[in-house]
Amino acid sequence: MRYILLILLMFTTLPAAAQSLMSAEEFDAYTKGKTLYYGNGTQPYGAEIYLPNRRVKWSFLDGECKDGQWYEADGLICFTYDDRPEPQCWSFEKGPKGLIARFENDPAVTPLYEANESTEELLCLGPKIGV
Repeated sequence: MRYILLILLMFTTLPAAAQSLMSAEEFDAYTKGKTLYYGNGTQPYGAEIYLPNRRVKWSFLDGECKDGQWYEADGLICFTYDDRPEPQCWSFEKGPKGLIARFENDPAVTPLYEANESTEELLCLGPKIGV
């Protein structure tokens, strides 16, 4: 009988422990004014500066930065960039160590995890010039 009660207790606490997706307002409040660094597993992936008016600046940490913006669509946070206007939509939830981002355009892609937070600017080398 004790085992049955323990199993029932485990299942009744699961919904309370499950994280819910962040709304646009929650995402904006969490990210605005920050630079968040993301990783997938143990590898660095990239960083994004979250600016006022839902504007962003993304880098794969290679010195190139891409300006863009984000908006909410169907409960997801979607990003468009100046060089890539097709929406890239993500679901975000707040985990115990920061944001967890899942690329909803291709759910098979490994989720990204917030690895670090900063208020410093990204290294953006500027446009490539040459022949």
